[in-house]
Amino acid sequence: MRVLIKQDGNDIAHWTSDYLIKKINDFRPTTEKPFVLGLPTGSSPIATYNELVRRNKSGDISFRHVITFNMDEYIGIPENHPESYHFFMYENLFRHIDIPIENINILNSNTDDLEKECIEYEKKIMKYGGIELFLGGIGMDGHIAFNEPGSSLTSRTRIKTLCYDTIQANSRFFENDASQVPTEVLTVGVGTIMDAREVLIVVSGYHKARALREVLEGSVNHMWPASILQMHPKCVLICDEPATMELQVKTVKYFKDIERISANGTHL
Repeated sequence: MRVLIKQDGNDIAHWTSDYLIKKINDFRPTTEKPFVLGLPTGSSPIATYNELVRRNKSGDISFRHVITFNMDEYIGIPENHPESYHFFMYENLFRHIDIPIENINILNSNTDDLEKECIEYEKKIMKYGGIELFLGGIGMDGHIAFNEPGSSLTSRTRIKTLCYDTIQANSRFFENDASQVPTEVLTVGVGTIMDAREVLIVVSGYHKARALREVLEGSVNHMWPASILQMHPKCVLICDEPATMELQVKTVKYFKDIERISANGTHL
């Protein structure tokens, strides 16, 4: 796992957008060979999405040959609800860039057959040859997508019931009324994320410090689902200084030294 420690969220957004743009441009996607990108919602990616929009408008990157798959969606609210993830993605990214609407894939949580939707989502990912890069974040309890503590580390796209802590945390988006928060979601599984050829994880803020400690320094544990990323062959984790506050000093020094030596042209 490659770990980068930046000063703040702005530094994270600039580095992450630069990295994604280089990956897509180097891939040279075409209609026949699109770049398949997994995307998250939530607060973690917003600054990166803003930067991608700016860079798209400046001509640094085109999304015409990018296929996207989003991580999750609430069950029980319409797509045009201001807190649906369909709405979030269009407001924060899709309607501002040159991606064709047919290239956008978000789980349909309003279908009559939710289990079939999950199966077909997995099949569609495979139809495109799998996900090239999955961008994501982790929750305070170590969840990734909506794979909360206790989730199977080999899980696939499925229906998931949210735990009380997640419902309470997400109530801030629903007028601080937990009764308005949907209790079920559709989400890609841990195994779905791990199948991506590369995973890029953004972790920002002191409130994520314990989760980062468990993911980096703890054992692989289904009670901290994102800890499975230790087993991914190509995972990049980018965080800010506040998120490192519970890491051991030697851990922080190690990863900072790696990046410093790498920047000087030495391969480790």
